Amino acid sequence: MALDNIFGIAGSALNAQTVRMNATASNLANAGTVAGSDKDAFRGKRVTFKAIMDAQTASVDQSNMGGVKVAGISDDPKSISRMQDPGNPSADKDGYVYLSNVNEMSEMVEMMAAARSYQNNVEVVNTTRQLMMRTLDIIKS
Repeated sequence: MALDNIFGIAGSALNAQTVRMNATASNLANAGTVAGSDKDAFRGKRVTFKAIMDAQTASVDQSNMGGVKVAGISDDPKSISRMQDPGNPSADKDGYVYLSNVNEMSEMVEMMAAARSYQNNVEVVNTTRQLMMRTLDIIKS
């Protein structure tokens, strides 16, 4: 594998982890929201990844063979809970509000995992850059 392909692979991983961190930030921002119905309640977003293994799954502008791409963003299937709060303007006719299905602790773990993956890929890029610079120094000598 050529060293320049490593930049494309690590770059795809950086992009994927950025999407993951953005989804987690959105989940945390909406964790305390309430709605007037189960259908309108905020559901946490989950990012799914797909490995880029060959030229058929790589995008047109991607020359590298490998990496990761975002396969999709879907709603978290966990159930929505409801709470009785008849004074809330969002309450339904029975006085219930519907809470989001976001668990802040799980989201913080998700954010930490995404940040660590992002940092690891930054290290891959930095190490590859250092190796390329050393190679150039050897060639100059």
